[in-house]
Amino acid sequence: MPPFLVGKARVSLVFASFTMTKQQANWSPYDNNGGSCVAIAGADYCVIAADTRMSTGYNILTRDYSKICKLYIYQHQHNKQMSCPAMAQLLSNTLYYKRFFPYYSFNVLGGLDNEGKGCVFTYDAVGSYEKVGYSSQGSGSTLIMPFLDNQLKSPSPLLLPAQDAVTPLVEAEAIDLVKTVFASASERDIYTGDKLELVIVNAAGIRREYMELRKD
Repeated sequence: MPPFLVGKARVSLVFASFTMTKQQANWSPYDNNGGSCVAIAGADYCVIAADTRMSTGYNILTRDYSKICKLYIYQHQHNKQMSCPAMAQLLSNTLYYKRFFPYYSFNVLGGLDNEGKGCVFTYDAVGSYEKVGYSSQGSGSTLIMPFLDNQLKSPSPLLLPAQDAVTPLVEAEAIDLVKTVFASASERDIYTGDKLELVIVNAAGIRREYMELRKD
């Protein structure tokens, strides 16, 4: 652009171009806190396990958060224990009725049925569920499930007549397998680690075991 002459001074006009970027604040009530859980059903037991790390993004919020909880609501209201299949249906209804807000979680439910056999139910976020012999959910499930599939080889639910979903392992073998898959997953999944909490349910009652995992 040619300069303008004002009196005896030459003045050049300089134009600066500013680009304004639109900024929008995003907020979500949900946060993926990572972590992994596994459940294995046997002929007379059920093993439920989860790590204790709770994260958000690349930050660890706590290293000692239990992801396993025992459900007491029915027992308090009816003065008797609720069967595991009935609890599975109750959890499905709860997730479905609250599917828009506030519940959006992927669950695994484990316990003993009325015959004393182990049973495991796996869920999606809106309450659809399936009875299986074993399951895994969480950030490390893509590493854990192929390992379990290779070791346990659960029968297809499409086979007729339907086959029992419980795994052929004895209790001690299932516990060792769970410890192995978590030790393996914590090597690759940064959201799984710190400590492993195991809950073993059988006819004798409920007991807990712990194992240290990677801290980094």
